[in-house]
Amino acid sequence: MKELTPRQIVRELDRYIVGQEAAKKSVAIAMRNRWRRLQVPDHLREEIMPNNIILIGSTGVGKTEIARRLAMLANAPFIKVEASKFTEVGYVGRDVESIIRDLTEVAVAMVRQAKEDEVESKALEQANLRLLDLLFPLNESPRPAATGLDDEQAIELRARHERTRQKLRVRLDKGEFEEQIVEIITTSDHTPILQLMGPFGMEDMAVNLQELLGSALPKRSRSQKTSVSEARRVLAAEEAGKLIDMDEVIREALSRVQEMGIVFIDELDKIAGEHVASGPDVSREGVQRDILPIVEGSSVMTKYGMVHTDHILFIAAGAFHVSKPSDLIPELQGRFPIRVEMDDLTQKDFVKILTHPRNALIKQYTALLQTEGVELTFERAAITEIARVACQVNMSNENIGARRLHTILTTLLEDILFEQPEGGAKRINVTKQLVKKQVEAISKDQDLSRYIL
Repeated sequence: MKELTPRQIVRELDRYIVGQEAAKKSVAIAMRNRWRRLQVPDHLREEIMPNNIILIGSTGVGKTEIARRLAMLANAPFIKVEASKFTEVGYVGRDVESIIRDLTEVAVAMVRQAKEDEVESKALEQANLRLLDLLFPLNESPRPAATGLDDEQAIELRARHERTRQKLRVRLDKGEFEEQIVEIITTSDHTPILQLMGPFGMEDMAVNLQELLGSALPKRSRSQKTSVSEARRVLAAEEAGKLIDMDEVIREALSRVQEMGIVFIDELDKIAGEHVASGPDVSREGVQRDILPIVEGSSVMTKYGMVHTDHILFIAAGAFHVSKPSDLIPELQGRFPIRVEMDDLTQKDFVKILTHPRNALIKQYTALLQTEGVELTFERAAITEIARVACQVNMSNENIGARRLHTILTTLLEDILFEQPEGGAKRINVTKQLVKKQVEAISKDQDLSRYIL
């Protein structure tokens, strides 16, 4: 993160997210402050708390995308959860500590993958040696006692055997045996675990019988026949697992969670509101009180060890159409000191969303049809018309933000996507007239029950 200043972070976010400058600026400062905290003296470092943020805005304006792209920029462990999926202690459902356990799993997977990438070439070399032994076993070299030859003749035969192996290895490296079938034996530590508590609770209780028993359970071995290409992939993964130090992976993962982890809590507005004594909302305030210690800073036991949440960055989000951030309990409000209101998307924003980001929808559909040998182009007037219809439908019905563009484009290209595999034009130009013809029903139908995502 040292290389990325707040301005550079915003510039990177601009490549994927249109508008929302205030939100981008806030998350960029929060991310840069994490790097700054690590540079201050030790006695002060633990006192600096993260700048937790609440993003307030309608669905489809980019709240989740901002948090996800921020985590990707920082190569930080990231998890998205929905506040409405959790219940307070005493009710059936997931407890809030499972958020941290899931985040830790993400971090372990990230670090493990990075370590495996570092040893990829060595693991591939070991896998090829194992494949060579399967295709041309080393123990088939002649022995003097078995052949009746003298030592000099046996040495010559062994040398010839080794030369043959080397020639076969060259051919193996060139890919000449990719489709040949070999039989491999793989080992696995995975043992079926019985679910004793119904659909909930096993992962939340961190009960893992295999880890509890440890090395007492034997490794499972199984034999399978597969092609050389597939066998290489399986054996390389197995060899990579042998080359990495899982203790080091876990240590680094725990450190990454505690210093760089990002938790995105969506639908926070769903658990806000006045306290009620009974009914379906009975646990709303309870969920807030359970989330509070995690955001405030506590220790959560995971199967990899204790995780301290004091410096994890929490980004919460919600539409807050019915409730307000002030409806949250005061203690939780205090742990989200930064609040940013997201702007509703305009027709101009929709035009940019269709064309500007690296993952723009038009670029996606163009790439999809290229796989069929079709060149798809959009006139500027057609793009403007698509944006106009999306904006109009959002204003006259439920505002679902940029997700409305998926509705419009899918309807517009439905016939092309359906018919093209069986033959059709290889060059398709989308005009304003075509857009009007295809999506006229959407803009006029006030019910839109068929089209709302």
